Amino acid sequence: MTTPETAPREGERIAKLLARAGIASRREVERMIAEGRVKLNGEVLTTPATVMKTLRGVTVDDQPVKAAEATRLFAFHKPAGLLTAEHDPAGRPTIYTALRNALPESAGRVMPIGRLDYNTEGLLLMTNDGELKRAMELPSTGIPRTYRARTYGDVSQEQLESLIEGIEVDGIRYGRIDANMERKTGRNQWIELTIREGKNREIRRVLEHLGLEVSRLMRTSYGPFELLDLPRGQALEIRQVEVEKFRRALLGGTAADIPLTAQDHARARIHRTSPRKAAAAAAAPAPDQSHRRRPAPAKSQTGTDKPRDRRPGAAKPGDQRKPGPSRDGPRKPGPSQDGSRKPTGSGKPAPRKPGPRK
Repeated sequence: MTTPETAPREGERIAKLLARAGIASRREVERMIAEGRVKLNGEVLTTPATVMKTLRGVTVDDQPVKAAEATRLFAFHKPAGLLTAEHDPAGRPTIYTALRNALPESAGRVMPIGRLDYNTEGLLLMTNDGELKRAMELPSTGIPRTYRARTYGDVSQEQLESLIEGIEVDGIRYGRIDANMERKTGRNQWIELTIREGKNREIRRVLEHLGLEVSRLMRTSYGPFELLDLPRGQALEIRQVEVEKFRRALLGGTAADIPLTAQDHARARIHRTSPRKAAAAAAAPAPDQSHRRRPAPAKSQTGTDKPRDRRPGAAKPGDQRKPGPSRDGPRKPGPSQDGSRKPTGSGKPAPRKPGPRK
């Protein structure tokens, strides 16, 4: 006999179901339940630990919750000067202002995975799956995030390599940071950094601790997904098969170790912009037409090249035939431009032909 304590639980916690349905992340759903915004059959829920099989009868802000849709993942190139939030009390523009034109109409409600500061640009992943969002944000999953920073100041490669052991700044311990000097001109340099925790303003605080001034910061990859040449302010969707492959790896604890080759990235993207196609066509080599024989231009008797005369009856090069009369016979002399009659071969004017009487 199975006791109630050991009986298998049927269903899932409502916070997990609502997150899976794309309402919000689990933590945000728990906050919504505490605020009394979630109801079941008209009654306010008081605990996020409520176990349910489906979301039938559940409402959020008095709006019925639809069944969970298939997980969708979008890559968005966030420009600088946008806030990663739905609303801003100060009235500053948010990412959703740009996403109105960047996402397809069928995208529905999507949430950002992680955050980018107001002045930080680059790759921002958007999803309709709150559970996937939360799992990718947790530092325990160790998903790498790569950034490129343009800085001003003095720093050596040895100092950057020391960050591999982590560093403590203002009482906050930051984990492993893989930093590499890309190029340097005077006191200006580009630095590539890869982190796995993603704490608030981690990159900027660490670089400022080294005495550097950050003038530009861009995220270039998040896990196996890269920004590549996605235009600023544009978004594209990752193929469903790649999303499911990543989800399985994430649940299995190996998502941080899945690389995507250049071919995988091209296959993972649903949409390609026309400039990329035009650039590929321009870079393709021209077809070899050396096997085709082109007619050589005809040469005159003086040896200079002249275009071939293609008129009917024209003499071919090397043809020594004498020109004969045309098909219509010898041409009769006609009146000159001034209206006078041309002299005949005997020097006498040609007789005028009688015409009709007026």
